Amino acid sequence: MSKKIKETDFLSISARVRVMETRLLTAERMERMIEARDAAEAAKVLGECGYPDLAEVTPSAVEDMLAQAQGALFEDLGKAVDDPPLLDVFRCKYDYHNAKTLVKAAALGLDQDRLLLRGGRYAPEKLAEDFRREDLRACTPEFQEAVAHARELLGSSGDPQQADFVLDRAYYGELTAMAKESGSQFLKGYVTLAIDGANLRSAVRAARLGKGPDFLRLVLVDGGTVSPADLAMTPGPDLARLFHSSPLSAAAEAGAALAVPNGGPLTDFERLCDDALMAYMAKARMIPFGEQPVAAYLYAREAEATAIRIILTGRMAGIDGATIRQRLRRAYC
Repeated sequence: MSKKIKETDFLSISARVRVMETRLLTAERMERMIEARDAAEAAKVLGECGYPDLAEVTPSAVEDMLAQAQGALFEDLGKAVDDPPLLDVFRCKYDYHNAKTLVKAAALGLDQDRLLLRGGRYAPEKLAEDFRREDLRACTPEFQEAVAHARELLGSSGDPQQADFVLDRAYYGELTAMAKESGSQFLKGYVTLAIDGANLRSAVRAARLGKGPDFLRLVLVDGGTVSPADLAMTPGPDLARLFHSSPLSAAAEAGAALAVPNGGPLTDFERLCDDALMAYMAKARMIPFGEQPVAAYLYAREAEATAIRIILTGRMAGIDGATIRQRLRRAYC
């Protein structure tokens, strides 16, 4: 049962978030990172965003820095926000990433704990330990059931994609339930749009692979504005019609043009999907206080981490600035 949000409960944290927003990685800061002399010089710009100096700019050092920042963010806001579902909507994805890692590692007889991510509802070390003991009672029933089903399915079929489908469906199901429980229409709108975006991506990729409705029925999830049944029965080049009045209309137009075998790179399509979510979240900048600024800030920090990875990885690999810019998503501010 959903609760009724009281905007006045967020007066103090909304004010804090507005101050914290000034340290986000803006488009101007991204450009300075791209134009910096080298990766080390680019990383120094992140000091303005509150990140520590990196003694050495390596992929592992960047990931460690982002993991620590992510953990500190949720610890900080967890003390200030008396609304667990609001935070858990943004934490849940890390739990399901970790579940996929653990399920596949177990099937292969490997130890892949180094690939587990922090920031979820469940500490990765404890989750790994509980998974190996087959005792996930500290997790939600939905998570427990999905992990058990995925593990069994992978063991019987040997197909990791089938296990991923099970976990993805449970992930979006939990997101929908948490958004409803939060009582926030803004958060519900975000989750609905996220599901539409995920389904659109799946439909485009399936069309490029020549996969039909039977495959899509396994992949698509409920909870968006466009029904999985309609998506499954719509040819790839006609997908734009289903999203003509959606914030994803531009992404759907781009995706429909690419939804054929050998349809070309998906870079711009993927960026437009993400930009639609950022445009939705950016509406919160016009709201003085409430749960909206908090949710938008959490999403902005996720997007910031992605941008940092794109820029620093690109700089370390010697990728030119134009290519890096093409890969970047819209900034929150």
